Amino acid sequence: MISTKGLSLFAKRRRRNRTALRSRAGGRPRLSIHRSGRHIYAQVIDDAQGKTIASASTLEKDVRGTTGATVAAAQDVGKRVAEAAKAAGVTQVVFDRGGFLYHGRVKALADAARESGLEF
Repeated sequence: MISTKGLSLFAKRRRRNRTALRSRAGGRPRLSIHRSGRHIYAQVIDDAQGKTIASASTLEKDVRGTTGATVAAAQDVGKRVAEAAKAAGVTQVVFDRGGFLYHGRVKALADAARESGLEF
């Protein structure tokens, strides 16, 4: 048993979510997201190989000046990460919200990725 003493509630929720995802993933890659006050990041990770398959964020050069911490920016990141994953041959993933609540920018990114062809 790993001790959670000293961890924040956010860190405990993140650990609990990742553990549950790994048990149910069935070998599928993980769509992991992180959001900060200014940006949102998404990446498709193959945990078996320990490699990132595709990624997108609001920090990329082509969108850096036009986006920020908005729902529209999250939708754009979701579309771009789904396109990059499909180009790499990945269509099915498990969604790792990384301890963030499924609301607002997190939900917008997930919905945009689903609309662009990722299945989760």
